[in-house]
Amino acid sequence: MIRLLLLACTAGAAMASDVLDLTDDDFEDQVGEHGLMLVEFFAPWCGHCKRLAPEYEIAATKLKGKVPLAKVDCTVNTNTCTKYGVSGYPTLKLFRDGEESGSYDGPRTADGIVSQLKKQAGPSSVEITTAEVLETYINDADASVVGFFEDPASPSQADFLKAASGMRENYRFAHTNREELLEKYEIKDEGIILFRPPKLANKFESSSVPYTEEKFTSAKIKKFVLDNIYGICPHMTEDNKDQIRGKDLLVAYYDVDYEKNPKGSNYWRNRVMKVAQKFLNAGEKLNFAVASHKIFSHELSEFGLDTVPGDIPVVAIKTKKDEKYVMQEEFSRDGKALERFLENYFSGTLKRYLKSEPIPESNDGPVKVVVAENFDDIVNDETKDVLIEFYAPWCGHCKSLEPKFKELGDKVSSDSNIVIAKMDATANDVPSPYEVQGFPTLYFAPMGKKQSPKRYEGGREVSDFMNYLKKESTHPLSVAAEEKKSKKMKKDKEDL
Repeated sequence: MIRLLLLACTAGAAMASDVLDLTDDDFEDQVGEHGLMLVEFFAPWCGHCKRLAPEYEIAATKLKGKVPLAKVDCTVNTNTCTKYGVSGYPTLKLFRDGEESGSYDGPRTADGIVSQLKKQAGPSSVEITTAEVLETYINDADASVVGFFEDPASPSQADFLKAASGMRENYRFAHTNREELLEKYEIKDEGIILFRPPKLANKFESSSVPYTEEKFTSAKIKKFVLDNIYGICPHMTEDNKDQIRGKDLLVAYYDVDYEKNPKGSNYWRNRVMKVAQKFLNAGEKLNFAVASHKIFSHELSEFGLDTVPGDIPVVAIKTKKDEKYVMQEEFSRDGKALERFLENYFSGTLKRYLKSEPIPESNDGPVKVVVAENFDDIVNDETKDVLIEFYAPWCGHCKSLEPKFKELGDKVSSDSNIVIAKMDATANDVPSPYEVQGFPTLYFAPMGKKQSPKRYEGGREVSDFMNYLKKESTHPLSVAAEEKKSKKMKKDKEDL
């Protein structure tokens, strides 16, 4: 009996969910009942959907009564999924008043989803009516952009609200028309102030930034926000990382935790900022940030920094071109080590970090083995046309392709102008301009055009590759003559 009760309780707990389960029959009615709803279109077998599921459940519970979260099983409800153009899983879409308003491209953690949807819910700019409400608003954990307007019908307020509407997914906006609040902040007729989070207050920059342009236009207001929202050295999180990574970025990774240890988090951040100030005029080439080494452990692995030595930060730079630089010297409290690292970076004397397998001792096979360290020597050799496969050792399609690729290599081995190559993209850094998001991915890098490789989208039989090379190769394939000779010999034998 006790066992049955336990099973019943377990089943009840498993069934309890704050995520609405929608079907073809009730989808339109359900989304039409809510001003804002987030819908996940999924498939039960999808690995990414399974990873999202617990985060989605937590977010739904936190947002209960504010913004509903729903899901649609596309293996069953095909009409709805077809109607909204779902082609991959999970696909997340926002609906307003029953109408699709766009894809949800924000974070996929519970806290990230909650943060994004709170910004999406309600007006794009919150109306502030009292000094107490304003104080609470600007003391939030995120930055705030507040517009002060004497006349609520002014064109300036209209442009402010337009800018807020366009940036609401990522930033917080509020406005007020209260005379006493304009007076408090010494604003005559109209003005905008950006308030940075109090937790990030420091002596190197102001906690508030006024809008100084003479004209209030939506475009100028957006630029003002983007230029000032994060300051010298923001706290990078999963929620804001995409906004921060606009330029080359230096990140100091350590035990950043503004909830449990704000003082300790700011201790090292202030030291980064002190040094960063000296390099702010270096052609606006580099951004700075601090981040939790626990949350961004995957990035540390990319830099070969699998462990963090105690509480001392480790520092790395990643450029827009995916070039990586790692500070080898230990971070010092006086900032001198970081300063030397930056001087070497801006002078161009730093050696790039490459995640690379060892260069093969022997590389005489029909398919050349490429690693990060020999990529330039093989793939970027301007005297060769190169067809390269980027693969993963665990990829089934890659394993199926391997014997065909080897056969292709054998067929063209007599042509000194052609190289057939492969690279394990999980064990080596893939350089720009190559983009690898799935396996296998193939590119053709022709002679003299190494910065403009062509993605191979053809068939994967040997004959498909041969036809492609005959068409794309810079010089006629020498193997073509051999093939004709072979075919002629075969025909002669058949005639005998």
